[in-house]
Amino acid sequence: MRYLLILFTFIVTTNIQSQNKVSASDLLKEIKAGKDITVSNAIIDGVLDLTYMNDALPNLPKRKSRWWNKGGSNTIEKQITGRISFVDCTFNDDVLAYIPDEDSGYTFVANFESDVIIKDCTFKRKAMFKYSDFSKNTDFSGTKFLEDSTFKYAKFMKNISFENVHFEEPATFKYAEFKQFVSFSNSIFKETATYKYTEFKNGVSFNNVKFEEDLNIKYTKVNGDFDIKNMKVNYEIDSKYTQINGKSFSKYTLNN
Repeated sequence: MRYLLILFTFIVTTNIQSQNKVSASDLLKEIKAGKDITVSNAIIDGVLDLTYMNDALPNLPKRKSRWWNKGGSNTIEKQITGRISFVDCTFNDDVLAYIPDEDSGYTFVANFESDVIIKDCTFKRKAMFKYSDFSKNTDFSGTKFLEDSTFKYAKFMKNISFENVHFEEPATFKYAEFKQFVSFSNSIFKETATYKYTEFKNGVSFNNVKFEEDLNIKYTKVNGDFDIKNMKVNYEIDSKYTQINGKSFSKYTLNN
């Protein structure tokens, strides 16, 4: 009888965990306090505004003063100090580390000072990381972006992985900077992928990547390994002014 009770408790507990739901507002309280966040096998409900725009707005000069025209900045940055880990999670609503607020005229950005692990997750809505700095190791491997996503102007300082990632909508890494080697191997881009002006300081892998529409690598610069084995692009590649270890893209691919 005791054995059956233990078994029943285990089954019920397992079932609850498999259907775990977490409120974005609860997570934001913990993140704001600088705590490490570890969530797995969960559904995240609510907008996850990592910029904390609504907290910052009441303390900012009003738009009419235009104080940034006098040497100030209209970009308000929020430093996320704790480690962030989401594994096998689904984000039902927007995840925002970048918000251009038209009403106030300010742009709100979140930067990450510790590791960011968002692995085997699904973004059902927007995933905005424009201008974000990722100071430590970052892992988006196995993640699906079903709506708009951007890493435009993002900076990655340490180890970074975008392996086995699925981009359903156009994906942009325009002006992004990767200090360390980054792998996009086995990823799928259903629509246009943009790496215009992107800088890869220590190599990149597009091994077995499928670009099902256009690939824009205009003005892209790569230093170090450049793995494009089995890379497929269904439509056009714009590689004007691209430099791969000092060579043009066409010369590099022909000679390697």
